[in-house]
Amino acid sequence: MKTPDTELAIRYDKMVEKALRGVVIHALNHVVANGLPNDHHFYVTFMTDFPGVEIPPYLREQYPEEMTIVLQYQFYGLETSDDQFTVTLSFNNQPEKLVIPVEAVTIFADPSVNFALQFQPMEDIEEDEDDLPPPPPPSKTGKNDPGKKPAKGKASGEGNVITLDKFRKK
Repeated sequence: MKTPDTELAIRYDKMVEKALRGVVIHALNHVVANGLPNDHHFYVTFMTDFPGVEIPPYLREQYPEEMTIVLQYQFYGLETSDDQFTVTLSFNNQPEKLVIPVEAVTIFADPSVNFALQFQPMEDIEEDEDDLPPPPPPSKTGKNDPGKKPAKGKASGEGNVITLDKFRKK
């Protein structure tokens, strides 16, 4: 339940999650434009039961919750938009088109450079554009408006620190 304090809270977790999901789309856009350079290849794990995921029924039956695909040698028709990607892969020598919303992705990894991102399922952080307030308009002086009262909030001293070190091989 939202209270006035939580409605105005800055949700850094949502902002970071959205930005990191943008990394997935940017990496895939790079591949669309340039192909996979050097030894780069991607492991993409996604929730098969997530709204908007389109996979053949036999794959959904085989992978009712989660599936990992590899984009390396034989994939075709990779296309991206701001919120999803489409790719054709071969399963038992049968080409199949997959549509995967970026919000369905739980892990994105490029083992060739020891890079990986692990995401919270979107329903866990209740991603909603309405929950992210737009940035304030810049003031004409470049300073805060002196007539405006500072935002009220509680400084609890608690916070979330996000590190990527746990995803790196040592």
